[in-house]
Amino acid sequence: QVQLVESGGGLVQAGGSLRLSCAASGRTFSSRAMAWFRGAPGKERQIVATIKWSLTHTYYTSSVKGRFTISGDSTKNTVDLQMNSLDPQDTGVYYCAAVDANYYHVKSEYIQTTDYDYWGQGVQVTVSS
Repeated sequence: QVQLVESGGGLVQAGGSLRLSCAASGRTFSSRAMAWFRGAPGKERQIVATIKWSLTHTYYTSSVKGRFTISGDSTKNTVDLQMNSLDPQDTGVYYCAAVDANYYHVKSEYIQTTDYDYWGQGVQVTVSS
């Protein structure tokens, strides 16, 4: 049905920058929100940043505030994550996710994995010292 594809991952030194991109393909849909999650090896993924298209409201986990910026285009179901001042603790697999607007699960915040309907396969980000 819907596929989300991430790109832009890779290896970067601490203090550097990286930009991740995500684009939807397959069945056309309208998203209510999109997000980036990340997971360390063997651990459950956790929210990094999310953008709710209504008022373009954004949310960032505390550890990335001031360093990461989420942006996107609701008409294209695309979302980017600009990551600056990267730290080795930012290392992990980053996943793009989307909330389908037609599933009628309206919330003020979308920060849990269970909030999201579609997921990308993930892209590796490795930050070295």
